[in-house]
Amino acid sequence: MNPKQMEKMMKQMGMQTQEIDAEEVVIKAKDRNIVISNPQVTRVKMMGQDTFQIAGQVSEQPLEKFSAEDVRMVMQQTGATETDAKAALEETGDLAEAIMRLK
Repeated sequence: MNPKQMEKMMKQMGMQTQEIDAEEVVIKAKDRNIVISNPQVTRVKMMGQDTFQIAGQVSEQPLEKFSAEDVRMVMQQTGATETDAKAALEETGDLAEAIMRLK
């Protein structure tokens, strides 16, 4: 079906579409971020609902449980390397406990 016919048919059904010029789309899940690069994003409005259709290059990034500031603080307080500070934070799950463990 030709795109103009499709658009006309969608309008008859009460659907409106809008292309969105996006550089990157990030979906924040509980345990990771899903990053879509070079996305083609279409917003579809129908029956009071907005739906987004996204196509592009997908990659996943695990979430850091601790901020860079937490890691720096552990490093400053203990003199530990960044790797050791991150490992202590991961093992203990607590900033103060990680510092105590590395001292």
